[in-house]
Amino acid sequence: MLGYGPYGMMGYGGWGVMGWMMSLFWVLLMVIAVMAVVWLVRASATGGRYPPRNERDASGLDVLGERFARGEINRDEYLQRKRDLLAHGGSD
Repeated sequence: MLGYGPYGMMGYGGWGVMGWMMSLFWVLLMVIAVMAVVWLVRASATGGRYPPRNERDASGLDVLGERFARGEINRDEYLQRKRDLLAHGGSD
């Protein structure tokens, strides 16, 4: 076998170092592919945006600003509640 030993070029069992490295490469490639598919599914489900924040995580001013932007409260009510929040330290 021209100096490759009694088991041939690939070593014992036909795998050898290069065989194991190629197997590891394909496993890593599959893991990356699965992660990419999961990311794409999540991104398409949220329209490419991050999922909405939980209101418990938002500060009072953030929630107030969102309600004003959606038109749930008018400008005067927004300004009054903003003053109240800032006066009582409720910004976080």
